[in-house]
Amino acid sequence: MFWVHSGGHRLTRRRDIEISLIGYLPRLRRFAIGLSGSVDEGDDLVQAACLKVLERYSQWQADTRLDSWVYKIILNLWIDRRRSATHRLSVPGDGIWEQIPGAPLLVELEARQDLRRTWSAIKDLPEDQRQVLLLVTVEGFSYQEAADMLELPIGTVMSRLARARLALAKLVNGTDGTE
Repeated sequence: MFWVHSGGHRLTRRRDIEISLIGYLPRLRRFAIGLSGSVDEGDDLVQAACLKVLERYSQWQADTRLDSWVYKIILNLWIDRRRSATHRLSVPGDGIWEQIPGAPLLVELEARQDLRRTWSAIKDLPEDQRQVLLLVTVEGFSYQEAADMLELPIGTVMSRLARARLALAKLVNGTDGTE
């Protein structure tokens, strides 16, 4: 399973990566679900990415952010899957919305409707805008980090994010986003 090489260095490095991956799981899952539009597919993407990281941990460059490397792997896996089959995005089933805790029933129902409307709007964004929106606004990566992950100029990331935000405002609120 694990091989000890040169005084245990490889074992220690893999163990450190495993521990880090565990801490990243909620963020990775949120990103993958947002990217794929499906809880099941998102979970599959995270599982496949973690497996790939553990199989190829020696390829990780210690001078780069591990989380960025894993996000990039998820993104590449998703792109590969999109290329190999025509997956359509779908709004997650009602089961996920019932897991939102507490609040009076009317407020909770309105919040669920707002979430559905927002999720539907995100789903309807062009793929390039959705990727940038999820990385920057949901996952909290800087414009530069997102640009590096997507291998794009920072100006392109900023432009896509601005267009995504305007489109969301229009789709969700019926406004042009300038109010």
